[in-house]
Amino acid sequence: MTPAAEKFTLVLPTLNEAGNVTAALERAVAALSKQNLAWNILVVDDESTDGTPDVVLRYARSENRVRLMVRHAQRGLAGAITFGWAHTDAELVGVMDADLQHPPELLPALLNEVRNGADIAIASRYLKPGSMDEWNRVRRLLSLVGVLASRPVQPAKLHVHDPLSGFFVMQLRCIAGIRFQETGFKLLLEILARGRIRSVAEVPFRFSIRQCGRSKANAMTAVHYLILLSKLAVKRIRLPKQNRISFW
Repeated sequence: MTPAAEKFTLVLPTLNEAGNVTAALERAVAALSKQNLAWNILVVDDESTDGTPDVVLRYARSENRVRLMVRHAQRGLAGAITFGWAHTDAELVGVMDADLQHPPELLPALLNEVRNGADIAIASRYLKPGSMDEWNRVRRLLSLVGVLASRPVQPAKLHVHDPLSGFFVMQLRCIAGIRFQETGFKLLLEILARGRIRSVAEVPFRFSIRQCGRSKANAMTAVHYLILLSKLAVKRIRLPKQNRISFW
């Protein structure tokens, strides 16, 4: 039997991604099939109305390492991700968007970083110039502002270029016993601020534009992000002085 430390679960959170999810699964399966470890892909769906669960189930008939879980009467990207991680016995876990903006072909590089000792490996949009050239200027500016706003709650010793990435692989033990905010899109930032993260690897990638469906980001995304920043700032202030981490 493969040890738990050599098992990997990739969570794909979905909400109305019927037009993208098959291609995302095909590419992820192809990338992971080259890895010398046991793996599975867990699609966590928040009651899509466009037939996404049916599309996933059809695909899963030919690939038994793909599973579907549907959350009922629940919403929130972060909550869907942690829900998936709570239903695995793997020690290596990851998350990737199902809208094809994240290249599944990067999964082996992320896994190699974690298997070689990193606590977390992040697909970063900010390591190489031009990685977000397909975005319009407004989106690029808003993304940069979001990263800058996160700096006061990041541990300085980690020096993460893209703390808001939605594509990463990590050791599950680093967040054992921690309850995270379920709403919002920025789970990684909370993991970096609150998890037991000692080492970080970042791997560059080019962020693609959505091909099908609609983005889930809206005004409430910004509200949830501000709430998260506020909560993390309060937790930092409340830390006993002797246990306080250096922030920048």
